[in-house]
Amino acid sequence: MHTTFSELSSVARGLTPAKVSGTVAAITGLSLTVAGMTRAMGIGQRCRVHGARGPILGEVVGIDEQGTHVLPFGTWDGVAAGDRVELSKDGAMLRPDDSWIGRVVDALGQPLDGAGHLHEGNLPRQVKAAPPSAFARRRVGAKLDTGIKCFDIFTPLCRGQRMGVFAGSGVGKSSLMAMLARRAEADVIVVGLVGERGREVQDFIQEDLGAEGMARAVLVVSTGDEPPLMRRQAAWTATAVAEHFRDQGKQVLLMIDSVTRFAMAQREIGLSGGEPPTSKGYPPTVFSELPQLLERAGPGTGTAGDITGLYTVLVDGDDMNEPVADTVRGILDGHVVLDRAIAERGRYPAVNLQKSISRMLPDCHNAAEYAVLQAARRVLAKYGDMEELIRIGAYRPGTDAETDAAMRFHAPAEAFLSQRKHESMPADQSFAEIYQLLGQANVDVVLPKVPAAG
Repeated sequence: MHTTFSELSSVARGLTPAKVSGTVAAITGLSLTVAGMTRAMGIGQRCRVHGARGPILGEVVGIDEQGTHVLPFGTWDGVAAGDRVELSKDGAMLRPDDSWIGRVVDALGQPLDGAGHLHEGNLPRQVKAAPPSAFARRRVGAKLDTGIKCFDIFTPLCRGQRMGVFAGSGVGKSSLMAMLARRAEADVIVVGLVGERGREVQDFIQEDLGAEGMARAVLVVSTGDEPPLMRRQAAWTATAVAEHFRDQGKQVLLMIDSVTRFAMAQREIGLSGGEPPTSKGYPPTVFSELPQLLERAGPGTGTAGDITGLYTVLVDGDDMNEPVADTVRGILDGHVVLDRAIAERGRYPAVNLQKSISRMLPDCHNAAEYAVLQAARRVLAKYGDMEELIRIGAYRPGTDAETDAAMRFHAPAEAFLSQRKHESMPADQSFAEIYQLLGQANVDVVLPKVPAAG
């Protein structure tokens, strides 16, 4: 009697797989060393440690002559030397689904909002995946109308672009993200709150996003009290969810707050794995993980949609040149700098227009818009150069025509660019109004000549 291949396959699928296990050899801080599984476990694989309080999920972060080093997705409370360790059959995979829109999940894709079971999709997706091929990707697409005056005029955001928002604490990053989530042109919005304060999660959902924002958003949340693996995983999970919707041909806005906390989590993981600290205590893997995360956003390929990425960077001590900020700025397609001094003057969003730039300029503006932008930048820069002299009364009006125009333009422009969280203005109207302000201040705007008809 001959057995067919299909029959053998059916039998094989019904077999119970052999369990590969080892034991806990040592625990030092967050790092647990497993003995007896060096050949069976590789970097990034997951395992379950069976302690007195139940199984704890962990991930392999290092291997040496002492054994395999594992960090937890929780804590090692209750784990003792000799406890059993088994390979986890659930790898670093995620099954996003369209029904996730409007839901809040944790870094492992489990529901946090108490809204019932979270349906899983049919196709598993690697949480940490490679970005699309550089040669297969489309170019960055059309300009997006964000409804935020500072963005639409001075730092335009295009479809598939990746923009960084650099700021110290308490300068309005979350409010700026909420304004974009409410108004930006996108089919789906994916928000990754990485290392966020626990009390601020509900504030962001109810006050900042509101029902309008949540109706098309997926939130991935890992609070600051969670282990570093969970905080790092939240950024990867949010990106994987965005990739799911992108592959369906949808336009996705991905917002991660903040990349700095992702880097800090990776620093803890790297140091626990025995890596040497380098720049400001960050190990080398931090600077290799950042481009792998950020490059996954951007234009899609073929019939896929695009992921427009917005990443906040929490600059330490308002130092815009600290290692993480400097690295991220070099990877992204533009940066918006929020200035504490501007926030203290009461102008929100507190965007420093001179230090902010979109690398999509000048192509994303038409000729007339770019002329208005150049005139506004020039006159605001002139005011910035003369500001100290003006404040102390050392400048006498009438001495320089350009400085006089800058003084006339500055105050109305500051009032115009100030915008409350729930306010919005179409980009065309924003350009028309700032052009009018330039005219009232007698600032020359060299508009392109329109060719005569016929």
